[in-house]
Amino acid sequence: MFEQSFKNIDDILHKDAGCGSELDYVEQTSWVLFLKYLEDLERDKHTAAELAGEVYQPLIADEFKWQTWAMPKLEGKLDHHAALTGDDLKDFVDHKLFPYLKKFKASATHPDTLEYKIGEIFSELKNKVQSGYNLREILNIIDGLRFRSKADKHEMSHLYEDKIKNMGNAGRNGGEYYTPRPLIKTIIKVVAPKIGDKIYDGAVGSAGFLVEAFEYLKASKDLSTKDVETLQKHTFYGKEKKGLAYIIGTMNMILHGIEAPNIVHSNTLAENLADIQEKDRYSIVLANPPFGGKERAEVQQNFPIKTGETAFLFLQHFIKILKAGGKAGVVIKNTFLSNTDNASVSLRKQLLESCNLHTVLDMPSGTFTGAGVKTVVLFFEKGAPTQKVWFYSLNLTRNLGKTNPLNEADLADFLALQATQADSANSWSVNVADIDLTTSDLSVKNPNRNDEVQHRNPQDIMAEIAKLDAESAAVLAKIRKLL
Repeated sequence: MFEQSFKNIDDILHKDAGCGSELDYVEQTSWVLFLKYLEDLERDKHTAAELAGEVYQPLIADEFKWQTWAMPKLEGKLDHHAALTGDDLKDFVDHKLFPYLKKFKASATHPDTLEYKIGEIFSELKNKVQSGYNLREILNIIDGLRFRSKADKHEMSHLYEDKIKNMGNAGRNGGEYYTPRPLIKTIIKVVAPKIGDKIYDGAVGSAGFLVEAFEYLKASKDLSTKDVETLQKHTFYGKEKKGLAYIIGTMNMILHGIEAPNIVHSNTLAENLADIQEKDRYSIVLANPPFGGKERAEVQQNFPIKTGETAFLFLQHFIKILKAGGKAGVVIKNTFLSNTDNASVSLRKQLLESCNLHTVLDMPSGTFTGAGVKTVVLFFEKGAPTQKVWFYSLNLTRNLGKTNPLNEADLADFLALQATQADSANSWSVNVADIDLTTSDLSVKNPNRNDEVQHRNPQDIMAEIAKLDAESAAVLAKIRKLL
């Protein structure tokens, strides 16, 4: 039901003049889905209050409730006389509904409330559906979706994840929001967060790390009422610079069951590292900061190691914002391990001296669809210097790509060996004492494999060329005789 509904909505948006890409499809589907989700959430809370003998105070005024403007019904069916459509519907959405919802940001009592999230989301968005008739069709489809049962929410959240993944097809900006979920799940299993940890992603994107950490912790034990409240309010934190990514990340967490996500729309790198205090720190960092970006000189002034490389600035931020004893799993370009520029060398030294970089996972090309870079995952704990680094190089027998993506089975051997950090054909350890401390080079060079091309002896090559020339001459001679 959900999958076909999404396809039908995409078809409608495809023919609308205001929506030109997969990015627009996800954005516009998101705000309508969110309002339908709010309708069902309000009903559930009203029912729960009644059962408890309490009075529920609704968030949304009657005029702006879904059942009033989007789907007024008569005897269980859409009341076509009362339902807005065409220009009337578009005018209402653009000039009344969105301005009303934006005001929630100012009137909310706290940024961690659902009211604030409503206001922030609708401050970032605008309705791009130009045809009120197309919008009417979308409302009719989404009204048929239900967010009431766990099974419904589970299916919806996975389909929303699929839509985020498909954004990569819309270009580089879309691809920035998506990290392969098998890799995220594996990183979380290695870092192994516990209930009570504060988990942070400063480049939150579509919130994949936070969503999967939530799923991991939900399944880690039988949750008490206190555990549920801890997961809802005091566990997951993130920052996101880009407006669309912020909306998608917030929606993704809400659809997975975090009612008021602690995601802030701000530029993480605009914060001065010197201003981070103990109260600002987190026990877990999980992130895939954007690679390849270039930051301006004024942004670089916030960091002791000056560099224009966005990912390297994020790594400094993550090291600083971790608590002593805190753990991290961070994806970064593999060139970080060997670059010889001053910033890269200084950053590697800082990482090795202030943290225990216990594991480096080297990922194959094609892990990130559409991104022509090789990456590694750095696993480290803050507080003690690195003594030994365990490397694992993921060597697959197939090429990764859009039609042949990474899966969890690909990473099973890494997970099994990482627990003991054993040596194998794909894994080995390096003592920091054996590293050249002038460069702190950590290049991934597997001593247990010989993948170098075996070059042939030049004399053998010349002999084979002479043999082929003789064979060609003989064939030509036969042809001349026939002529």
